Amino acid sequence: MQAIILAAGMGKRLKEHTKNNTKCMVRVNGVHLIDRMLHQLEQHNLSRIVIVIGYCGDKLREHIESLNIKVPVVFVENNIYDKTNNIYSLWLAHDYLCEEDTILLESDLIVEDSVIDVLLDDPRANLALVDKYESWMDGTCLKISKEDYILDFISGSKFKFSETGDYYKTVNIYKFSKCFSQNQYVPFLEAYCKALGNNEYYEQVLKVIAMLDGSMIQSKKLSGQKWYEIDDAQDLDIANSLFPSDSSTRMSLISSRYGGYWRYPHMLDFCYLVNPYYPSKKMLSEIKTNADILICQYPSGLNVNRILVAKDFNVKIDNIVVGNGAAELINVLMNMISGKMGIIRPTFEEYPNRYKDELCVYTPESHDFSYSADDLISFYNDKNIDVLTIINPDNPSGNYIPSDYMKRIIEWTANKGIRLIVDESFVDFADEPDASLLDNDYLEDNPHLIVVKSISKSHGVPGIRLGILASGDADLISEIAKEVSIWNINSFAEFYLQIFEKYRKDFSKSLDHIKTERKRLLKLLSEIEGITAFDSQANFVMIELDSGISAAQLSERMLEDNILIKNLDGKIKRDNRQFLRIAIRTEEENNLMIELLKKNTK
Repeated sequence: MQAIILAAGMGKRLKEHTKNNTKCMVRVNGVHLIDRMLHQLEQHNLSRIVIVIGYCGDKLREHIESLNIKVPVVFVENNIYDKTNNIYSLWLAHDYLCEEDTILLESDLIVEDSVIDVLLDDPRANLALVDKYESWMDGTCLKISKEDYILDFISGSKFKFSETGDYYKTVNIYKFSKCFSQNQYVPFLEAYCKALGNNEYYEQVLKVIAMLDGSMIQSKKLSGQKWYEIDDAQDLDIANSLFPSDSSTRMSLISSRYGGYWRYPHMLDFCYLVNPYYPSKKMLSEIKTNADILICQYPSGLNVNRILVAKDFNVKIDNIVVGNGAAELINVLMNMISGKMGIIRPTFEEYPNRYKDELCVYTPESHDFSYSADDLISFYNDKNIDVLTIINPDNPSGNYIPSDYMKRIIEWTANKGIRLIVDESFVDFADEPDASLLDNDYLEDNPHLIVVKSISKSHGVPGIRLGILASGDADLISEIAKEVSIWNINSFAEFYLQIFEKYRKDFSKSLDHIKTERKRLLKLLSEIEGITAFDSQANFVMIELDSGISAAQLSERMLEDNILIKNLDGKIKRDNRQFLRIAIRTEEENNLMIELLKKNTK
């Protein structure tokens, strides 16, 4: 068995990364792609490795020769790499193809070791390595039979997103027998090059062979093994987070992305906080049906969208403004107010991070970081604060101050001349019904009160970025509205607000689902040895680790099992105690997470 690696291409889409080097010399976490691939291949008792070089070929040859690979390495030169495609590079190596069984690889791949093992351990002679199609994948797709025969190669013109559930993506690693290369592949390769030229792809030859006799080559499905094809800087960024030098680095790289986790299709996100039971399938279908027009037209201006949120939240238009997520509104607000601001820690850090003046911090002394209205009033009564910010329910503790007690704080702050900011992004999840302070009469009676709400959290639509800020202080609202862009939300967000009323009952049902699942999840967590779960009124649960394992270690272990959870080391520092925050997802997903927690805390 030999390997043939195609490494002649220029990699133009990688731009500065391939300005003076070929694609396979690009580094992922400090390691050249070609180094990783060669060291993986030399573990498999190969007779030789044939590498087709072209762009920056001398530099690549010199580098490979310095690696002291224990398997003999043979170089084939493609001197017209800038005028040809990989079909010609493979044709240049056709004599080698005919001499023995071959693993064929493209050099811009990064794979874990088990990917090559899977291919070589399969006794079938001729295989195309494939994986279930995911949204990040680009290039040749296949339809395959239950017996793994290739039914069709899906070209770009035939690609249908409505059928992607049936598609598999070629990994661009193949196994060809000597007989197959001699009698089928190489004769067709030569004929194809003569008929259609050298600026084609070698997969086209496989397509012709499959059309004539689908039994000649079969597919080999991967089952969760990691791989990535690196064509541009975005791919390189993802590859760095998929193939880190260690688990700590991977956690750091993944966490610092702050989202975009659809690019990691096997990962379950228990870190970011949304509603997994909403929007309903019918609502999503309505949005999809209107996607064409929404993406091609401008959204309405800010004042029109204020009408929509005023309607949806039963607040006068003069008392409410909509934002590109609550984060946009928090940033504007924190730059608009001044004076000493009281905050509770641990908490959601966006407010103090954006605030420019003095902070006065209250830290609950309770074991579970719970606090009451009386605790806050007692602490801040003599602190001469100008602003008090409360997250209710709080994040990450899940602490909740019932509405009657919140009104005591509102009355106290009014008497003290303190501006009160209440972020109730999680209040919809509280067991108390109708707990929101978004009541127009109440806001106007208390113009010192500002209510902020992230619609992403409870409505489960973080991708469209929606938040609101409401206050009876119409002048403040007017000033905030002047500070944001006239088109600060997109057409999808506007359309969501436009149709929300039709789905309000579905939204209410989803909240009931969360509350039921939260109760069940708290029970399951409390039954795991070494874990203490704290009561919560939000869509997440904070846990403390008592078994000796650190929060960092456990979060890294869980990520190895494709579960992302929030390590609270950056938020809570008390007596070396170790805390994690776990979002509430569906029952099936929560069950999986619980089993992995049990495994990883042992």
